[in-house]
Amino acid sequence: MNPLRELPQVDKFIKNKEFESYSQNLLSQIAKEVITNTRNEILSKQKDTINIPELINEVKIKYENLITPSLQEVINATGVIVHTNLGRSLINPDVFDKVKTIATSYNNLEYDLEKGKRGERYAHISKVLKQLTGCEDAIVVNNNASAVFLILNTFAKNKEVIVSRGELVEIGGSFRVPDVMAQSGAILKEIGTTNKTHLADYENAINENSSMLMKVHKSNYSIEGFTSEVGFEDVIKTAQDKNLIDYYDMGSGHMVDLPYGLDMKEPSILKYMEHKPSLMSFSGDKLLGSVQAGIIVGKKELIDKLKKNQLLRMLRVDKITLALLEENIKSLLLGNMDEIPTLKMLFTPIEILEQRAKELQGYLDNICETKIIQTQTVIGGGTTPNQKIPTVALSIQFNNYKPNKIEKLLRAKNLVGRIENEQFLLDFRTINPNDIQKIEHIIKQTVGNK
Repeated sequence: MNPLRELPQVDKFIKNKEFESYSQNLLSQIAKEVITNTRNEILSKQKDTINIPELINEVKIKYENLITPSLQEVINATGVIVHTNLGRSLINPDVFDKVKTIATSYNNLEYDLEKGKRGERYAHISKVLKQLTGCEDAIVVNNNASAVFLILNTFAKNKEVIVSRGELVEIGGSFRVPDVMAQSGAILKEIGTTNKTHLADYENAINENSSMLMKVHKSNYSIEGFTSEVGFEDVIKTAQDKNLIDYYDMGSGHMVDLPYGLDMKEPSILKYMEHKPSLMSFSGDKLLGSVQAGIIVGKKELIDKLKKNQLLRMLRVDKITLALLEENIKSLLLGNMDEIPTLKMLFTPIEILEQRAKELQGYLDNICETKIIQTQTVIGGGTTPNQKIPTVALSIQFNNYKPNKIEKLLRAKNLVGRIENEQFLLDFRTINPNDIQKIEHIIKQTVGNK
């Protein structure tokens, strides 16, 4: 018998009882695709029989794959706090609940309740940023790359921006400062060498077409050895003496003094603000511990000009971002760092991490081999390049598997750890204590499935 005659009609096929709870529109599309593919396989001699249960199963698998969310919750046991691939900073659940009201109701995003007329969306965030940083004004765009582009396009189109060669960075996703400058219309004026730039290099490069002295945070790398760079405070003074704009692309700015001596190389935004800079920009979802955003602070006259750039409408953020960011800034204003998960993880003492490791170790007794290890990790997100912080991890070994196999098996269950010195580790610097029993369950389940 010709197998083509056994192919079911789509409209009859989708009435099978196996599909009773399925969306008919989506089911029809998938069934048509599966049946068409099967027909092509028969015509090309790849298949010579029709198996209806197999067709039903194939449709069900494709259907479930489509409706299962691609974005999923994972347990970050890598120890990297601001993990770019795992969503960077976390939002406090209590803060999210507060903001849910704003997201699910009408609000005064661009309405002045006092005056009864149109208001400005940036007013909600600028008031708390001004109070916290001492800036004259502030705006927020969708990420720090947008902030860089907007600033350069507004103040340096067809004009020179003076930047040290040692700061012409490339970060993740091939984001390169020289390329961004070119796209913004600014003209790059390189000064100094890769390892050494002096104040005189900035001074000597200034001419009638100069618009800005720009400093860029060296995300993801550091220059060691025979080096010299100019501090932002000196860049500020030189720029303002020459009637130019000084601008620091901080990448990942932080508002609090960092532990473990990190502040020696990474001063806070508040320390830089003491020098009254023209403009600074930084990310919201890194060490600030909030949502993805590019925050620009500085002098009011410059912020006003940024607001008039038509690009701002394309780069602006929505009500949810503004509301979440405002809550995080308020937590910083009030000194409630425990309300910001990124900072809470960073400041958790080693003793607490050890207690949590022992708790999980106790749950896994007689299940697998474990060992508590004192080691080091990084904050991540390009925040403090090549700077490590102390942490505590639990090594896991079972079924005589190699570390890479253990890593793969646990990753399949959305538990992501790391391999270090030929050991698979779960790092407690980033493990939420509420997830410890979840980890226990995942490991027991994995060990049992030999």
